[in-house]
Amino acid sequence: MQDYVRISLETHLFFARIMKEHSLFLQAGFVGKDRGWIRRADFFRREFENLLRQTVWISDGMISRCVWCSEELFTPFTIPAEQGTSRLSGIPIDSNITEMERRMQGECSKCNRIDVTRQVHQINERAIRLLDGLIKFKENLLREVRECRMFTANYPLLIEHILREAKLYRATLEEIRQGKEECFKNLQNTENFWNQIMMEHAMFIRGLLDPSEEELICTADKFAIDFENLLEQARKQDCRATGGITEKSLKETQELKEFKTAGTKGILECKIESIILPLLADHVLREANHYIRILECGYGK
Repeated sequence: MQDYVRISLETHLFFARIMKEHSLFLQAGFVGKDRGWIRRADFFRREFENLLRQTVWISDGMISRCVWCSEELFTPFTIPAEQGTSRLSGIPIDSNITEMERRMQGECSKCNRIDVTRQVHQINERAIRLLDGLIKFKENLLREVRECRMFTANYPLLIEHILREAKLYRATLEEIRQGKEECFKNLQNTENFWNQIMMEHAMFIRGLLDPSEEELICTADKFAIDFENLLEQARKQDCRATGGITEKSLKETQELKEFKTAGTKGILECKIESIILPLLADHVLREANHYIRILECGYGK
């Protein structure tokens, strides 16, 4: 039961923030005539923000040190990125939630409380219902964009990308609900999923940088090619021989993390010309930190 509480809370602390930010990026990318889509994205943004707030309220002393130290939940840039994005987009962001997280303590010292278990179960069920709606929303949006019935500032691949992440969150919660404490236990499947995510991050960064940022574009392109090569190697090799790719994946993701860190800092300081929202830069940095933690510590630790 202790693992049920801890893994549930760690999942929500990471993914509920990711989902509310996905909704914000979609909301910011719609044109003025699509007011219905804007309202729907805003609904999911607010609901996942409320879910994250509720999770943070009960998570103090509930999570593992490995997750707490990974900077996958927030980074030193998160609050400035939230404030900058809210100012640029006009979309409200409650940075008090991030401040509450910063004051939390790690280590699972309170996970056996019955009242907490009941609360966590309710959060899990609420999140699944919200995700069912968000997944359908993203699927409908992707179809409208691909059939040329709608314009958005977000790439079709980005919409597909965030749809896959919502489905991973949903699948993880379903595994927890069924008492299977770890989702995507097969290391090769996990690496393939996150290597594709990292590859696409590099592609998005490349495409959102101003054309004048030639050096950064070349670096982003190199990362995209490197992760594509890792995916190709995984397709060709025996699934029982994953060790070499795991080491390469970790090294490549650590290097990409440094690139993202410098990029986030540069965007916040207005030293990089791009159409990248500050929170998007911090968002992809946190996902790299999450993947590094999985590679170094594994799931459920």
